[in-house]
Amino acid sequence: MERANPDPDIAFSETKSDLASQVREAELDHDAFRMPLKVCDLGRCKATCCHDGAWLGSEEAAVILELIAEHREELMACGWQGGEGVIREGRRWRTAVVEAEDENLAEDFPRHFPRTRCGFLDHAHRCVLQKLALAQGRHPWWWKPVSCWLHPLLLSQPQGRPRLTLARPGEDPSAAPDYPGFGSCTPCGMPGGAEGAAIDALHEELAMLAAISGRDLLKELRIEQQDSGIQPGGIGDPEEVRHP
Repeated sequence: MERANPDPDIAFSETKSDLASQVREAELDHDAFRMPLKVCDLGRCKATCCHDGAWLGSEEAAVILELIAEHREELMACGWQGGEGVIREGRRWRTAVVEAEDENLAEDFPRHFPRTRCGFLDHAHRCVLQKLALAQGRHPWWWKPVSCWLHPLLLSQPQGRPRLTLARPGEDPSAAPDYPGFGSCTPCGMPGGAEGAAIDALHEELAMLAAISGRDLLKELRIEQQDSGIQPGGIGDPEEVRHP
């Protein structure tokens, strides 16, 4: 039987509307998408990008809290260890984290990252929100926080207009004294060491943004690369969705 492909969509309607508006207006950082970038390798990175949980918008927090209340047993069956799931820090919401044992961390786990992991990861470093969505026949990212499936893409606003880009070493917006950065320090966001360009490694994320916004980002990026004399790389299985 042919496998059905759920339509790309997310459970957060207001967040989706805001994201769509930003993407439609965004400038594309073409240089960023030419950079060599590795495809997510969960077996090696052990969900390093999930080490500190995820910051949530108020709508995301409310939807996930409702999900926990209504589907706690199903989440437990997917590998969730229970607990609060979502917590509030000051005026902001985030997913709860747990202490990480050595075996839960990648060999090259950045020293400046806290030794924790998102509470929604199972023993194999996979997101139980994503697993539950798949079990219910939904798109894998239906309940996944936007900042999670978007990583390592960034929507920044340096001069008012949104800009779709990637963090680079020395240009990471999360960097601070004694903290080299976040996105540029995760295995899936660290440039180099790959045959393909970022446009290929991030094909699924760009396709999702295109579906949400109605803007064909991949086409725009491909046309610019062709006009610049850059040969496009190969794209993997379109049914294989990345992220833990």
